[in-house]
Amino acid sequence: MSKDVVIIGGGIIGLCSAYYLKQEGCNVTVVDQSNMDSGASYVNAGYITPSHFIALAAPGMITKGLKWMFNTSSPLYVKPRLDKDFLQWAYAFKKSATKSRVEKSIAVIKDINLFSRDLYEDLKASQQFNFHYERKGLLMCYKTDKVGEEEWEIGQRGIQEGLGVKHLTKVEVDKLETQIDMNIKGAVYYDSDSHMTPNNFMHEMIARLKSYGVTFYKNEKVADIEVSKGKIVKVVTNKQVFNPDEVVLAAGSWSPSITKKLGLNIPVQAGKGYRIDVTKETGINYPAILCEAKVAVTPMDGFTRFAGTMELGGVNHAINPKRVEAIAKAAQGYYNGLNIAPKDKQAAQCGLRPCSPDGLPFIGKSQKCENLTIATGHAMMGWSLGPATGKLVSQTILDQESSLPLQPFSPDRKF
Repeated sequence: MSKDVVIIGGGIIGLCSAYYLKQEGCNVTVVDQSNMDSGASYVNAGYITPSHFIALAAPGMITKGLKWMFNTSSPLYVKPRLDKDFLQWAYAFKKSATKSRVEKSIAVIKDINLFSRDLYEDLKASQQFNFHYERKGLLMCYKTDKVGEEEWEIGQRGIQEGLGVKHLTKVEVDKLETQIDMNIKGAVYYDSDSHMTPNNFMHEMIARLKSYGVTFYKNEKVADIEVSKGKIVKVVTNKQVFNPDEVVLAAGSWSPSITKKLGLNIPVQAGKGYRIDVTKETGINYPAILCEAKVAVTPMDGFTRFAGTMELGGVNHAINPKRVEAIAKAAQGYYNGLNIAPKDKQAAQCGLRPCSPDGLPFIGKSQKCENLTIATGHAMMGWSLGPATGKLVSQTILDQESSLPLQPFSPDRKF
Protein backbone atom coordinates (compact mmCIF):
# COMPACT_ATOMS: atom_id res chain seq x y z
CA MET A 1 0.00 0.00 0.00
CA SER A 2 1.35 3.39 -1.00
CA LYS A 3 1.77 5.81 1.88
CA ASP A 4 1.71 9.61 1.90
CA VAL A 5 4.87 10.70 3.73
CA VAL A 6 5.82 14.22 4.77
CA ILE A 7 9.53 14.69 5.49
CA ILE A 8 10.39 17.69 7.65
CA GLY A 9 13.91 18.73 6.65
CA GLY A 10 15.64 18.78 3.27
CA GLY A 11 19.23 18.08 4.28
CA ILE A 12 21.18 14.91 3.43
CA ILE A 13 19.10 12.79 5.85
CA GLY A 14 15.76 14.07 4.53
CA LEU A 15 16.77 13.64 0.87
CA CYS A 16 18.06 10.09 1.37
CA SER A 17 14.86 9.20 3.26
CA ALA A 18 12.85 10.61 0.35
CA TYR A 19 14.88 8.60 -2.15
CA TYR A 20 14.38 5.20 -0.50
CA LEU A 21 10.72 5.86 0.32
CA LYS A 22 10.05 6.87 -3.29
CA GLN A 23 11.84 3.73 -4.49
CA GLU A 24 9.25 1.78 -2.49
CA GLY A 25 6.32 3.59 -4.13
CA CYS A 26 5.45 6.13 -1.43
CA ASN A 27 4.08 9.60 -2.19
CA VAL A 28 6.74 11.87 -0.71
CA THR A 29 6.69 15.56 0.20
CA VAL A 30 9.74 17.38 1.60
CA VAL A 31 9.23 20.55 3.63
CA ASP A 32 12.18 22.74 4.61
CA GLN A 33 12.32 26.11 6.35
CA SER A 34 15.30 27.21 4.21
CA ASN A 35 16.01 27.61 0.52
CA MET A 36 17.83 24.25 0.65
CA ASP A 37 21.14 25.57 -0.66
CA SER A 38 23.18 26.01 2.53
CA GLY A 39 23.77 24.56 5.99
CA ALA A 40 25.51 21.48 7.39
CA SER A 41 24.69 19.29 4.37
CA TYR A 42 26.54 21.71 2.10
CA VAL A 43 29.52 22.82 4.19
CA ASN A 44 30.72 19.51 5.67
CA ALA A 45 33.97 17.71 4.83
CA GLY A 46 32.20 15.19 2.57
CA TYR A 47 33.62 12.17 4.39
CA ILE A 48 32.22 8.65 4.51
CA THR A 49 33.93 7.52 7.69
CA PRO A 50 34.04 3.92 8.93
CA SER A 51 37.27 5.13 10.61
CA HIS A 52 35.30 7.38 12.98
CA PHE A 53 34.04 4.59 15.23
CA ILE A 54 34.79 6.34 18.54
CA ALA A 55 31.75 8.28 19.78
CA LEU A 56 32.03 12.04 20.32
CA ALA A 57 31.05 11.44 23.96
CA ALA A 58 34.36 9.78 24.80
CA PRO A 59 36.27 9.80 28.12
CA GLY A 60 38.42 12.90 28.34
CA MET A 61 36.15 15.10 26.22
CA ILE A 62 34.64 16.78 29.29
CA THR A 63 38.13 17.70 30.54
CA LYS A 64 39.12 19.03 27.11
CA GLY A 65 35.85 20.94 26.84
CA LEU A 66 36.40 22.64 30.20
CA LYS A 67 39.97 23.51 29.23
CA TRP A 68 38.85 25.00 25.92
CA MET A 69 35.62 26.60 27.15
CA PHE A 70 36.93 30.15 27.31
CA ASN A 71 39.14 29.93 24.20
CA THR A 72 37.03 30.95 21.20
CA SER A 73 39.73 29.67 18.82
CA SER A 74 39.88 26.14 20.30
CA PRO A 75 38.79 23.07 18.29
CA LEU A 76 35.91 22.53 20.72
CA TYR A 77 34.26 25.66 22.06
CA VAL A 78 31.39 25.47 24.51
CA LYS A 79 29.67 28.78 25.01
CA PRO A 80 28.82 29.02 28.73
CA ARG A 81 25.09 29.61 29.12
CA LEU A 82 22.32 28.96 31.60
CA ASP A 83 19.95 27.21 29.24
CA LYS A 84 17.86 24.33 30.61
CA ASP A 85 18.03 22.18 27.45
CA PHE A 86 21.78 22.67 27.13
CA LEU A 87 22.43 21.87 30.79
CA GLN A 88 20.34 18.69 30.55
CA TRP A 89 22.20 17.71 27.37
CA ALA A 90 25.58 18.41 28.99
CA TYR A 91 24.65 16.21 31.96
CA ALA A 92 23.56 13.40 29.60
CA PHE A 93 26.83 13.82 27.66
CA LYS A 94 28.83 13.49 30.88
CA LYS A 95 26.95 10.30 31.82
CA SER A 96 27.56 8.89 28.31
CA ALA A 97 31.30 9.67 28.25
CA THR A 98 32.38 6.42 29.88
CA LYS A 99 34.74 3.74 28.61
CA SER A 100 32.06 1.03 28.74
CA ARG A 101 29.51 3.06 26.76
CA VAL A 102 32.07 4.04 24.13
CA GLU A 103 33.19 0.41 23.86
CA LYS A 104 29.59 -0.74 23.39
CA SER A 105 29.02 1.78 20.58
CA ILE A 106 32.16 1.03 18.50
CA ALA A 107 30.72 -1.83 16.42
CA VAL A 108 27.39 0.01 16.09
CA ILE A 109 29.03 3.14 14.64
CA LYS A 110 31.39 1.16 12.41
CA ASP A 111 28.63 -1.05 11.00
CA ILE A 112 26.26 1.79 10.10
CA ASN A 113 29.14 3.67 8.42
CA LEU A 114 30.11 0.62 6.34
CA PHE A 115 26.45 0.04 5.42
CA SER A 116 26.14 3.67 4.34
CA ARG A 117 29.34 3.54 2.28
CA ASP A 118 27.99 0.48 0.46
CA LEU A 119 24.74 2.33 -0.29
CA TYR A 120 26.64 5.36 -1.66
CA GLU A 121 28.55 2.98 -3.92
CA ASP A 122 25.27 1.36 -5.01
CA LEU A 123 23.89 4.82 -5.90
CA LYS A 124 27.02 5.58 -7.89
CA ALA A 125 26.91 2.20 -9.68
CA SER A 126 23.20 2.61 -10.52
CA GLN A 127 24.15 5.14 -13.24
CA GLN A 128 21.24 7.35 -12.15
CA PHE A 129 23.79 9.78 -10.73
CA ASN A 130 27.06 11.40 -11.74
CA PHE A 131 28.28 12.72 -8.37
CA HIS A 132 31.95 12.95 -7.37
CA TYR A 133 32.95 9.97 -5.22
CA GLU A 134 36.44 8.69 -4.46
CA ARG A 135 37.68 5.99 -2.14
CA LYS A 136 41.22 7.06 -1.32
CA GLY A 137 41.02 6.41 2.39
CA LEU A 138 41.82 8.92 5.12
CA LEU A 139 45.11 10.11 6.64
CA MET A 140 45.09 10.92 10.36
CA CYS A 141 48.14 13.23 10.38
CA TYR A 142 49.97 14.05 13.59
CA LYS A 143 52.83 16.31 14.65
CA THR A 144 53.63 14.93 18.10
CA ASP A 145 54.58 11.45 19.30
CA LYS A 146 51.88 11.57 22.00
CA VAL A 147 49.08 12.15 19.51
CA GLY A 148 50.64 9.62 17.13
CA GLU A 149 50.50 6.98 19.85
CA GLU A 150 46.88 7.85 20.65
CA GLU A 151 45.86 7.63 16.98
CA TRP A 152 47.69 4.33 16.46
CA GLU A 153 45.96 2.88 19.52
CA ILE A 154 42.62 3.71 17.87
CA GLY A 155 43.97 2.39 14.57
CA GLN A 156 44.87 -0.96 16.17
CA ARG A 157 41.30 -1.14 17.50
CA GLY A 158 40.14 -0.49 13.94
CA ILE A 159 42.20 -3.48 12.77
CA GLN A 160 40.45 -5.60 15.43
CA GLU A 161 37.15 -4.40 13.93
CA GLY A 162 38.22 -5.61 10.50
CA LEU A 163 39.26 -2.26 8.99
CA GLY A 164 42.40 -1.81 6.89
CA VAL A 165 44.71 0.47 8.91
CA LYS A 166 48.42 1.28 8.54
CA HIS A 167 50.82 3.41 10.57
CA LEU A 168 52.79 5.52 8.08
CA THR A 169 56.04 7.39 8.57
CA LYS A 170 56.53 10.88 7.17
CA VAL A 171 58.47 9.34 4.26
CA GLU A 172 55.57 7.00 3.49
CA VAL A 173 53.10 9.90 3.59
CA ASP A 174 55.35 11.79 1.15
CA LYS A 175 54.93 8.91 -1.32
CA LEU A 176 51.18 9.55 -1.28
CA GLU A 177 51.22 13.35 -1.14
CA THR A 178 53.77 13.97 -3.89
CA GLN A 179 52.81 17.56 -4.74
CA ILE A 180 52.96 19.19 -1.32
CA ASP A 181 55.24 18.76 1.70
CA MET A 182 53.59 18.06 5.04
CA ASN A 183 54.96 19.30 8.35
CA ILE A 184 54.13 16.13 10.29
CA LYS A 185 55.78 13.19 12.04
CA GLY A 186 53.52 10.57 10.50
CA ALA A 187 49.95 9.44 9.92
CA VAL A 188 47.54 6.61 10.63
CA TYR A 189 45.95 5.64 7.32
CA TYR A 190 42.48 4.05 6.97
CA ASP A 191 41.74 2.52 3.57
CA SER A 192 38.04 2.15 4.47
CA ASP A 193 37.04 5.80 3.97
CA SER A 194 35.70 7.70 0.97
CA HIS A 195 35.04 11.34 0.15
CA MET A 196 32.65 13.40 -1.97
CA THR A 197 31.73 16.94 -2.95
CA PRO A 198 28.55 17.58 -0.90
CA ASN A 199 26.89 20.39 -2.87
CA ASN A 200 27.22 18.38 -6.12
CA PHE A 201 25.42 15.42 -4.58
CA MET A 202 22.72 17.54 -2.94
CA HIS A 203 21.83 19.39 -6.15
CA GLU A 204 21.86 16.17 -8.15
CA MET A 205 19.71 14.31 -5.63
CA ILE A 206 17.14 17.11 -5.48
CA ALA A 207 16.90 17.14 -9.29
CA ARG A 208 16.57 13.35 -9.38
CA LEU A 209 13.89 13.31 -6.68
CA LYS A 210 11.89 15.97 -8.53
CA SER A 211 12.06 13.86 -11.68
CA TYR A 212 10.65 10.94 -9.67
CA GLY A 213 7.71 13.04 -8.50
CA VAL A 214 8.83 14.07 -5.01
CA THR A 215 7.27 17.43 -4.09
CA PHE A 216 9.41 20.10 -2.43
CA TYR A 217 8.23 23.09 -0.40
CA LYS A 218 11.12 25.41 0.39
CA ASN A 219 11.14 28.37 2.79
CA GLU A 220 8.21 26.81 4.61
CA LYS A 221 8.30 26.41 8.38
CA VAL A 222 6.37 23.89 10.45
CA ALA A 223 4.23 25.97 12.79
CA ASP A 224 2.25 23.22 14.51
CA ILE A 225 1.62 19.49 14.61
CA GLU A 226 -1.75 18.11 15.64
CA VAL A 227 -1.91 14.73 17.35
CA SER A 228 -4.97 12.57 17.98
CA LYS A 229 -4.83 9.24 19.82
CA GLY A 230 -1.05 9.02 19.61
CA LYS A 231 -0.94 9.76 15.90
CA ILE A 232 -0.06 12.87 13.88
CA VAL A 233 -3.15 13.95 11.93
CA LYS A 234 -2.00 17.37 10.72
CA VAL A 235 1.30 19.06 9.92
CA VAL A 236 0.65 22.79 9.79
CA THR A 237 3.16 25.10 8.11
CA ASN A 238 3.08 28.87 7.74
CA LYS A 239 1.55 28.32 4.29
CA GLN A 240 -0.58 25.14 4.27
CA VAL A 241 -1.81 22.01 6.05
CA PHE A 242 -0.77 18.40 5.36
CA ASN A 243 -2.63 15.24 6.39
CA PRO A 244 0.05 12.57 5.98
CA ASP A 245 -0.02 8.88 6.77
CA GLU A 246 3.55 9.09 8.06
CA VAL A 247 5.94 11.87 9.11
CA VAL A 248 9.74 11.81 9.06
CA LEU A 249 11.50 14.32 11.28
CA ALA A 250 14.90 15.06 9.74
CA ALA A 251 15.20 18.69 10.78
CA GLY A 252 18.71 18.42 12.24
CA SER A 253 19.44 20.93 14.98
CA TRP A 254 15.87 22.25 14.76
CA SER A 255 14.32 18.86 15.56
CA PRO A 256 13.83 19.45 19.34
CA SER A 257 11.67 22.53 18.69
CA ILE A 258 9.31 20.29 16.70
CA THR A 259 9.30 17.26 19.02
CA LYS A 260 8.44 19.56 21.93
CA LYS A 261 5.11 20.21 20.20
CA LEU A 262 4.49 16.47 20.67
CA GLY A 263 5.65 16.37 24.30
CA LEU A 264 8.68 14.39 23.19
CA ASN A 265 12.18 15.28 24.36
CA ILE A 266 14.91 14.55 21.81
CA PRO A 267 18.13 15.94 23.34
CA VAL A 268 20.00 17.52 20.44
CA GLN A 269 22.38 20.49 20.58
CA ALA A 270 23.65 22.42 17.57
CA GLY A 271 27.39 22.00 17.01
CA LYS A 272 28.57 24.69 14.62
CA GLY A 273 31.26 23.81 12.12
CA TYR A 274 33.03 26.02 9.58
CA ARG A 275 34.46 25.50 6.13
CA ILE A 276 36.92 27.38 3.92
CA ASP A 277 37.04 26.51 0.20
CA VAL A 278 40.25 27.17 -1.75
CA THR A 279 39.81 27.10 -5.52
CA LYS A 280 43.48 27.79 -6.24
CA GLU A 281 45.42 24.54 -6.82
CA THR A 282 46.83 23.29 -3.51
CA GLY A 283 48.52 20.07 -4.61
CA ILE A 284 46.64 18.17 -1.87
CA ASN A 285 45.47 14.77 -3.13
CA TYR A 286 44.42 12.85 -0.02
CA PRO A 287 41.71 13.57 2.53
CA ALA A 288 43.31 14.17 5.92
CA ILE A 289 42.45 14.99 9.50
CA LEU A 290 45.04 17.30 11.06
CA CYS A 291 44.84 15.63 14.45
CA GLU A 292 46.13 18.19 16.93
CA ALA A 293 44.09 20.97 15.28
CA LYS A 294 40.97 18.82 14.60
CA VAL A 295 40.81 20.18 11.03
CA ALA A 296 39.52 18.12 8.10
CA VAL A 297 41.02 18.56 4.62
CA THR A 298 39.23 17.30 1.50
CA PRO A 299 40.27 17.53 -2.17
CA MET A 300 36.86 18.11 -3.77
CA ASP A 301 35.64 18.60 -7.33
CA GLY A 302 37.43 21.79 -8.37
CA PHE A 303 38.58 23.00 -4.95
CA THR A 304 40.09 21.97 -1.62
CA ARG A 305 37.95 22.24 1.50
CA PHE A 306 39.30 22.92 5.00
CA ALA A 307 36.65 22.27 7.64
CA GLY A 308 36.44 21.94 11.37
CA THR A 309 35.75 23.16 14.88
CA MET A 310 32.83 22.22 17.09
CA GLU A 311 31.07 25.19 18.63
CA LEU A 312 28.25 24.42 21.05
CA GLY A 313 26.55 27.78 21.27
CA GLY A 314 22.90 27.27 20.38
CA VAL A 315 21.12 27.68 17.05
CA ASN A 316 22.73 30.60 15.24
CA HIS A 317 24.69 31.15 12.03
CA ALA A 318 27.02 33.90 13.23
CA ILE A 319 30.50 33.52 11.74
CA ASN A 320 33.29 33.93 14.27
CA PRO A 321 36.36 35.18 12.32
CA LYS A 322 38.68 33.87 15.06
CA ARG A 323 37.51 30.32 14.42
CA VAL A 324 37.89 30.70 10.66
CA GLU A 325 41.40 32.05 11.17
CA ALA A 326 42.22 29.12 13.48
CA ILE A 327 41.32 26.63 10.71
CA ALA A 328 43.41 28.49 8.12
CA LYS A 329 46.38 28.85 10.46
CA ALA A 330 46.27 25.16 11.37
CA ALA A 331 46.14 24.07 7.72
CA GLN A 332 49.07 26.31 6.82
CA GLY A 333 51.00 24.83 9.76
CA TYR A 334 50.60 21.27 8.45
CA TYR A 335 51.10 21.92 4.72
CA ASN A 336 54.35 23.73 3.93
CA GLY A 337 53.84 26.50 1.37
CA LEU A 338 50.04 26.45 1.61
CA ASN A 339 48.56 29.94 1.53
CA ILE A 340 44.87 30.50 2.24
CA ALA A 341 43.96 33.89 0.84
CA PRO A 342 41.96 36.50 2.80
CA LYS A 343 39.13 36.31 0.22
CA ASP A 344 38.77 32.57 0.88
CA LYS A 345 38.57 33.16 4.63
CA GLN A 346 36.04 35.96 4.14
CA ALA A 347 33.85 33.57 2.10
CA ALA A 348 33.81 30.96 4.91
CA GLN A 349 30.46 29.42 5.77
CA CYS A 350 29.10 27.49 8.72
CA GLY A 351 26.60 24.73 9.37
CA LEU A 352 24.91 23.35 12.46
CA ARG A 353 25.49 19.68 13.22
CA PRO A 354 22.80 18.08 15.40
CA CYS A 355 24.64 16.43 18.30
CA SER A 356 23.13 13.76 20.53
CA PRO A 357 24.53 13.30 24.05
CA ASP A 358 26.03 9.84 23.40
CA GLY A 359 27.36 10.23 19.85
CA LEU A 360 24.72 7.96 18.30
CA PRO A 361 21.98 9.34 16.06
CA PHE A 362 18.27 9.00 16.77
CA ILE A 363 16.71 6.76 14.13
CA GLY A 364 13.30 5.13 14.45
CA LYS A 365 9.91 5.55 16.06
CA SER A 366 9.09 6.68 19.56
CA GLN A 367 6.41 4.89 21.55
CA LYS A 368 4.81 8.30 22.07
CA CYS A 369 3.77 8.72 18.42
CA GLU A 370 2.99 5.81 16.11
CA ASN A 371 3.38 7.53 12.72
CA LEU A 372 6.46 9.66 13.42
CA THR A 373 9.91 8.40 12.42
CA ILE A 374 12.80 10.40 13.85
CA ALA A 375 16.10 10.77 12.01
CA THR A 376 18.44 13.30 13.61
CA GLY A 377 21.38 13.69 16.00
CA HIS A 378 24.11 12.51 13.60
CA ALA A 379 26.67 15.14 14.73
CA MET A 380 29.76 15.01 12.47
CA MET A 381 28.62 11.82 10.73
CA GLY A 382 25.51 13.22 9.05
CA TRP A 383 27.02 13.11 5.58
CA SER A 384 28.53 9.69 6.12
CA LEU A 385 25.29 8.19 7.42
CA GLY A 386 22.83 9.81 4.97
CA PRO A 387 21.96 6.77 2.81
CA ALA A 388 22.02 4.31 5.74
CA THR A 389 19.62 6.49 7.71
CA GLY A 390 17.36 6.97 4.69
CA LYS A 391 17.21 3.22 4.11
CA LEU A 392 16.48 2.49 7.78
CA VAL A 393 13.75 5.16 7.81
CA SER A 394 12.12 3.59 4.74
CA GLN A 395 12.27 0.10 6.24
CA THR A 396 10.75 1.40 9.49
CA ILE A 397 7.83 3.13 7.80
CA LEU A 398 7.06 0.18 5.53
CA ASP A 399 7.42 -2.42 8.30
CA GLN A 400 10.24 -4.18 6.47
CA GLU A 401 13.04 -6.11 8.12
CA SER A 402 15.69 -3.63 9.24
CA SER A 403 19.16 -3.89 7.68
CA LEU A 404 20.68 -3.07 11.07
CA PRO A 405 19.43 -3.38 14.68
CA LEU A 406 17.65 -0.12 15.53
CA GLN A 407 17.67 -0.46 19.30
CA PRO A 408 20.97 1.48 19.79
CA PHE A 409 19.45 4.42 17.88
CA SER A 410 16.10 4.45 19.67
CA PRO A 411 14.61 7.93 20.23
CA ASP A 412 13.31 6.59 23.57
CA ARG A 413 16.70 5.51 24.94
CA LYS A 414 17.62 6.75 28.39
CA PHE A 415 20.62 8.92 29.25
